[in-house]
Amino acid sequence: MLGSFNAAATPLGLQGEVIFPFLLSLWIAWGDVKTHRIPNYLTMGGALAGLGFQLYFHGWWGLKDGCLGLGLGFFLMLLPYLMGGMGAGDVKALAALGAWLGPWRTILLFAYMGMAGGVLAVGVLWWRGLLISKIRQGWAFLLNWLLLRRWGLRPRASFSSPTLGLPYGVAMALGMALLCWYGV
Repeated sequence: MLGSFNAAATPLGLQGEVIFPFLLSLWIAWGDVKTHRIPNYLTMGGALAGLGFQLYFHGWWGLKDGCLGLGLGFFLMLLPYLMGGMGAGDVKALAALGAWLGPWRTILLFAYMGMAGGVLAVGVLWWRGLLISKIRQGWAFLLNWLLLRRWGLRPRASFSSPTLGLPYGVAMALGMALLCWYGV
């Protein structure tokens, strides 16, 4: 059955094993843009479906890879979540995609979505007219940190208005598109 997925995906330049996680990532991105939330039924259902896919098509070794991908996806996004840069849905979404992809492709997806997220963040800041002010704010913080660290002092926190959040599900979908395009 997996051969039919690969045969159908070959003219599109996609690998059959990444079509379902790509579609899942599109669904996640759509929901994240629309509601700024990633629902649990997508993340938990996606993770269970990914593990079932791995077990059915690749046996116990596939299930092991799916569990490793799930855990790796979770832990890769845990630190950004704990630092306040991501939502819990983003963490669970990468874990669900990791269940489909296994550990190696999960690492690649994390790198691709990081690049896509950086480009997306710059684009959103530019669109909102905040890019120059955020660059100046970051430069001032870096300069203060470099000058004050010698004396053991810390730069004062800036009190600028917070930037509205970025639906990171879009970056995940763009990262999945890159993973599909370049393949593994």
